[in-house]
Parts: sequence; C-alpha cells; structure tokens
Amino acid sequence: MKSRDSLVRLKKFQAEERRRRVIQIEAMIAEFARMSGELDREIAAEEQRSGIGDPAHFAYSTYARSARGRRDNLDQSADELRQQLDQARAAHEEALEEVSRAQTLEGRDKSTERTEQIRDMARGAVG
Repeated sequence: MKSRDSLVRLKKFQAEERRRRVIQIEAMIAEFARMSGELDREIAAEEQRSGIGDPAHFAYSTYARSARGRRDNLDQSADELRQQLDQARAAHEEALEEVSRAQTLEGRDKSTERTEQIRDMARGAVG
C-alpha cells in the first residue's frame, strides 16, 4: 500500500507544481499589463509635450515611437502568455483529477485491507 501513498504524494506534488506555474504566468501577465499601462502614460505625455500625436507624422517623437514599439511587444507577449495560461490551467485541472483518482484507489486499497483484517480477526475468533 506504500506504493499508493507514494503515488498520491507524487500526484499532489505534480498538481502543486502546475498550480505554481499558473500563478507564475498570471503574475507575468499582470506585470506586463502594468508596464504597458506605464508606457501608455509615457506615450501620451510625450505626445502632449511635443504636440504631435500622429505616429505617421514626420516629426513624431522618436521616444514615443520607441515606447509604442515596446508597449506593442509587451501586449503581444501578454497575449502569448494568455494562451500558455489556458494550457497551464488545463494541465492543473488534469493533475487535480489524477490526484483524485489516486486518492480513490488508495481509499479502495485501505478499505480492502480493513476488510481482510476483519475477516482474519473473525477467523481467529472462530478457530
């Protein structure tokens, strides 16, 4: 029965690792969103300072253009992370199901073991 205990512990560990991965991805998405918001504010301030808000204008601020590129890259990375997050959540759910199955098997084994012990005790009392 120790192998079942080990299996349950392993499945719990794997589920915990996947939960941590989900949390890590969520934190990265939040950080990228924060950084993107800061860049939006910097872009707006630079456009206001220069008086040119059209990126296609020949005199558009190089700083604002650069900040737009960084912001766009962050947004694209956040989108990619959202896809990874969906996959990580699915993997976590699967791991939780595996833990549940392992615990069910362990419970059955313990129940069978108790039944055998009761039979042995009954045989000992009769014999």
